[in-house]
Amino acid sequence: MPGPDDDLDRGAAATRSLLGWGVVAGPFYVVVGLVLALTRPGFELSRHALSLLMLGDLGWLQRANLALTGLMVLAAAVGIVRAIRSGRGLAIGVLTGVHGVALVLSAVFAPDPVAGFPPGSAGGEFSLSGILHLLFGAIGFVAIAVAAFAHAAWSRGVGRPRVAVLSVALGVLVLLGFAGGAALSGGPAASAGIALLWIAVLAQFGWLARASSQIYAWSPHPLRSKRG
Repeated sequence: MPGPDDDLDRGAAATRSLLGWGVVAGPFYVVVGLVLALTRPGFELSRHALSLLMLGDLGWLQRANLALTGLMVLAAAVGIVRAIRSGRGLAIGVLTGVHGVALVLSAVFAPDPVAGFPPGSAGGEFSLSGILHLLFGAIGFVAIAVAAFAHAAWSRGVGRPRVAVLSVALGVLVLLGFAGGAALSGGPAASAGIALLWIAVLAQFGWLARASSQIYAWSPHPLRSKRG
């Protein structure tokens, strides 16, 4: 006799499940990061980047936060490629995947201490780990911004011009926020640099959540009888 799952397209269901992680990734990272930031002695949100939470005795918590977020982004990237089986879909998915890998690698290589954090640090140290952390961070920000631009082109192609404009705007915010934050970090305008980095972080996850939810709704429904 036919079973209750006979009309279920398991491939479409898996694709939608993967895309769902693109919505979860940003809130997960921000909420966990803020909880750690508010409970770690010596950490100041106005002066210190969240990645500095990787340092010290409890640094493994932020490492885990960053790595798990990267894995969620990778899951969303696979979902994007599965949903949009075209050149633009492949570009969006691959670039999003690069961002996910960069997040995981940023969790492997810790940043260098800065003045005041960890408590007692004078800063001014430079290590291979710190350089790699910055490098992978830069690669990730650029990749997700270009993914947003590719998504804008795809959105125009499927008749969603407003979504395309939003994607371009968020991609520009990612690039400007990261570039400005990197340029101002460590100087007298460090607080402004941290604010710009927060703009880049929120913009990248905002784009990922919007794109994932849009592609989720656009992709075929797992129940064959509800397609069309």
